[in-house]
Amino acid sequence: MTSLKSARLAAALSTLILAPQATAQTPAQAMEEAARAFAEGRFLEAAELAEAVGTSDGLALATKSLAVHAHYLAAEEDREILLERAMALSEQAIAADPSSAMAQQQAAHALGRYALNVGAMTALRRGYAGRIRNHLEAALFINPRDAELHVGLGAWHADIVDRAGRTLARISYGANRGDASEHFERALELAPNSRAVLYEYGLRMRLLEGRDGEQRGIEMLRRAAAIPVVDAHDELVLGDVLAALEEMESGGR
Repeated sequence: MTSLKSARLAAALSTLILAPQATAQTPAQAMEEAARAFAEGRFLEAAELAEAVGTSDGLALATKSLAVHAHYLAAEEDREILLERAMALSEQAIAADPSSAMAQQQAAHALGRYALNVGAMTALRRGYAGRIRNHLEAALFINPRDAELHVGLGAWHADIVDRAGRTLARISYGANRGDASEHFERALELAPNSRAVLYEYGLRMRLLEGRDGEQRGIEMLRRAAAIPVVDAHDELVLGDVLAALEEMESGGR
């Protein structure tokens, strides 16, 4: 890491100063505090607290916190360094416990956000697509009933087809629309009232089913928009839902 990047990372992570703890915390208490910070939208604080726990779950939560902050809230010039830090933490989380579905999932999350930041074609050239799929499949093997993992793989297949085209996606990456639909439908079966499931699937309905799927996609987004907000991250996702719904209803997609 260059000295400039190190300085910028330090600046990004020092936007808050943690108050000293009056008493020592157990790892479980520290994780609860980190989870509370995440739920309240204090993502950088959550990352620092979770990383300090030092466990695989702590490092995975730190990864998630940094990835969410970088994607939604960070200044453009800070995103890359925050996402690089998130990816490094995800590798540590997997090293601490290779059997952790959360660690594998958050590794895919951080890579996916980084890929968005550098651009789809650059990400494909660098091999991120295969790495993201490997992490998601590893997590799904551990926890096959996790709706978010099915959503992740559904989005992976759909987005590769969208970026690379059906033929190249199938030959070069093993991605296809059939697998995308299968994973999305399974996610919907497992979590029919999940905002994330309805949003990610609804967003891609036209890609997967053509104009016949457009109205179903709009209906999914409307359902996603009506779900009560549960935490700060969910509120950010709601913003994505409303923006996508407005675009689809206006015929922009």
